[in-house]
Amino acid sequence: MSFAALKNDVFLRALQRQPVPYTPIWLMRQAGRYLDEYRATRARAGSFMGLAQNPSYATEVTLQPLERFPLDAAILFSDILTVPHAMGLGLEFVAGEGPQFERPIQTEAAVKALAVPDMADLQYVFDAVTMIRRELDGRVPLIGFAGSPFTIGCYMIEGQSTREYRLIKTMMFDRPDLLHHILAINAQATTAYLNAQIQAGAQAVMLFDSWGGVLPDGLYQTFSLAYMRQVIDGLIRQVDDVSIPVIAFTKGGGLWLEQIAASGCDAVGLDWTMGLGQARKRTADRVALQGNLDPMALFANEAAVRAEARRLIDDFGPVGGGGHVFNLGHGISQFTPPERVAALVDEVHQYSVRYHTDGA
Repeated sequence: MSFAALKNDVFLRALQRQPVPYTPIWLMRQAGRYLDEYRATRARAGSFMGLAQNPSYATEVTLQPLERFPLDAAILFSDILTVPHAMGLGLEFVAGEGPQFERPIQTEAAVKALAVPDMADLQYVFDAVTMIRRELDGRVPLIGFAGSPFTIGCYMIEGQSTREYRLIKTMMFDRPDLLHHILAINAQATTAYLNAQIQAGAQAVMLFDSWGGVLPDGLYQTFSLAYMRQVIDGLIRQVDDVSIPVIAFTKGGGLWLEQIAASGCDAVGLDWTMGLGQARKRTADRVALQGNLDPMALFANEAAVRAEARRLIDDFGPVGGGGHVFNLGHGISQFTPPERVAALVDEVHQYSVRYHTDGA
């Protein structure tokens, strides 16, 4: 499969701690509800799944933020729950309540019946990756992604979003053998899923461990990080002599920063509770760092948004042998004013040049 030559590789080079002319930026959930054009496409699709399972629609919304802002990467429009949906759990998105599963995994029989899905049932995702890559025409790299085995497991067991994690934590303490079985299946499925995205054209991949940070120390390593390592160890890391970088992100994972950095990933995503400068000292530039503006900062006035961007870039400091990809500390809010995103991207690009004296 051949694609157009990449015109802007700053994002990929930063992930690999190579010299770049400025700090690249992309935003988690950059294709989404804060854009009027996204909402219009979503209305045409009729439902979230109608949008996500249609490669043409998924391509359209993936490219929409790039038409507005000079971002340095595109990220596949999809959802981390497509994998358990392919396992037969029956994913649906309920208005005002978010994703829910019709058949959550809450009995021993359901756990034992769980199996890695046929990747053919996720072909719509891989078709979207290829279509997006072709439509990008080399403008910027395309990021593929998946949820971490533990994060996916939370949804599979709880059946929906939760603040208590009562069901999965009960299983973890009461029947750890069952949870390990679920996580092992999830790790195998996630590895196959990400590798299929890479084979379809993804140029970097990211593991979203959105809920690993709710675990106690010691159990995070056992039930989340260990399975992320399994995924990372099984990933395709090079295609046609071109490296495929991997980003690992545990929200609330600052306590375990060094251990995440040693997982085999190329970059660690940070939420806003961890200072970039401190993270650099703790990892000694062994990995690149991605992050970590508080998404709520984008509701401030433009001058404040620009000042906060400068503060974070200053915190990371002279690049040297490190690498920084500017991002939010979590997904962008649906209520974010798009003009603040424009100001952020502009400030990151313009201000960061001073720290990239080596050029590219």
